[in-house]
Amino acid sequence: MELLDYIFFQHALVGSLLASIVCGMIGTYIVTRRLVFISGGLTHASFGGIGIGLYAGVPPLLTAAAFAVLSAFGVEWLSKRKDVREDSAIAVFWTLGMAVGVIFTFLSPGYAPDLSAYLFGNILTITLTDIALLGALALLLGVFFALCLNPIVYIAFDREFARSQGIRVRTFEYLLMMFTALTIVACLRMVGIVLVISLLTVPQMTANLFTSRFRDIIWLSMLIGYLGCLGGLWFSFSKNIPSGASIIFFSIVIYALCKAGKSLYIWIVRKTGPSHEISGPR
Repeated sequence: MELLDYIFFQHALVGSLLASIVCGMIGTYIVTRRLVFISGGLTHASFGGIGIGLYAGVPPLLTAAAFAVLSAFGVEWLSKRKDVREDSAIAVFWTLGMAVGVIFTFLSPGYAPDLSAYLFGNILTITLTDIALLGALALLLGVFFALCLNPIVYIAFDREFARSQGIRVRTFEYLLMMFTALTIVACLRMVGIVLVISLLTVPQMTANLFTSRFRDIIWLSMLIGYLGCLGGLWFSFSKNIPSGASIIFFSIVIYALCKAGKSLYIWIVRKTGPSHEISGPR
């Protein structure tokens, strides 16, 4: 418990909570719409912004956010063209971002920067500025989802039905892609480019084992995501290993245990079900 006395650990706890909130909301939309591959593309595309930021002497997360949002809009626009497949559009921006990132990183003046913090993350290094940005994004997403939850649910499950209800589907899709890009960049300091996609999908997969309601998945995935972060922080401290990888590993362990527990429960119910049947009068 002496860890709670350290400022960096307090920052990590608050950052984990805020990251769990934003990932719980936008991650539920991603999983429901089956956009996991798109989120992976945007994650790697953001590396281009990091490279540009390092080269220009600008805060890398700022340029990463701009690059990721533009890539999100590019994927959305290109994938709607009849002559381009969606997976091809994602691959274009995925590889473009990585290529631009590598080029500008090596062109950066001075010593080659250490990219491990961006690739694998380290939640123990987040600052008050990072927490403020996560808090602002959590507030913005919370207001957006609270006001527009029904249109988001309609679009997530059936875009054509949403159009028939007079919902401006294209506008909502661009807004949600923008929020996806910003969420990815906001979580880079926690788990890094390589692993951030798991933070957007694994808690939602776990929550979906217990409920299929969109709203319930959001709340449950927030809780599961935060438990994964807490467990990952403890595992990282006890074993002296990177926090980003520990958080994702612990989240997947939670999913595996819940999946096994549910399967065991179903097996027990099926096995013992007939013995509890009540016989009628003869």
